[in-house]
Amino acid sequence: MCSSDLMDRHVPTPGLEDRLYFRQLLAGRDFARSDQIAAQMVNFVYLIGDRTTRECVVVDPAYAVQELVDLATGDGMKITGALATHYHPDHIGGDLFGHDLQGAKELLGLLPVKLHIQKPEALWVKRITGCSDSDLALHESGDVVQVGAIPIQLIHTPGHTPGSQCFLVENRLIAGDTLFLQGCGRTDLPGGDPRQLYLSLTQKLAKVPDSATLFPGHLYDPRASAPLGDTRRSNFVFKPKNEAEWLAMFAQ
Repeated sequence: MCSSDLMDRHVPTPGLEDRLYFRQLLAGRDFARSDQIAAQMVNFVYLIGDRTTRECVVVDPAYAVQELVDLATGDGMKITGALATHYHPDHIGGDLFGHDLQGAKELLGLLPVKLHIQKPEALWVKRITGCSDSDLALHESGDVVQVGAIPIQLIHTPGHTPGSQCFLVENRLIAGDTLFLQGCGRTDLPGGDPRQLYLSLTQKLAKVPDSATLFPGHLYDPRASAPLGDTRRSNFVFKPKNEAEWLAMFAQ
């Protein structure tokens, strides 16, 4: 299911677009409807897979984990892995201000799958979720997780957390908290680094074309997704002309 070969997934591949299974699920609306924290945090969870092989992965499993499994099963899909954009509890479970959220640990208790993360995130993920080394699949930027015939490229985008990562699949960028339609992830939480986030936004993600669709980690905009080119033109995080200007605005 994993490959370490760097792949350029900049445009949809003929034939794969028809096979791609892709669902964007909003916590508190599409699942976990009775969970007030889910409704307040407005996290997105993603299911990505291959309609032909009926395999899929879940991105950022949190809140009502069994419901996520049931949603995939209802679509005729089997979850064969989990991907985490970063370690924060609203994305993968754990203690959130005294509230114990379901997440990766509970998912792995239901299914014999691995949680795919960037290597710098390992200690943070284990500390927050209670997952063990054997639960994790550790990656470097450019690695590819293969789900059936569907390749998902992992892009290490540190800044919000040390091991934050984005996923590029068939010209869709699942960005977690690295980049929203308006704004970007905070850098004042443990492990945050404003300079690293600037480099992630302006260099690590620079290879992703404007034609890609941005899918964020939270619904912080009336739109659930948008062309990345539109975001680059309208999002204020891209307004500074250089690193010094960016840090003056965001390194507070």
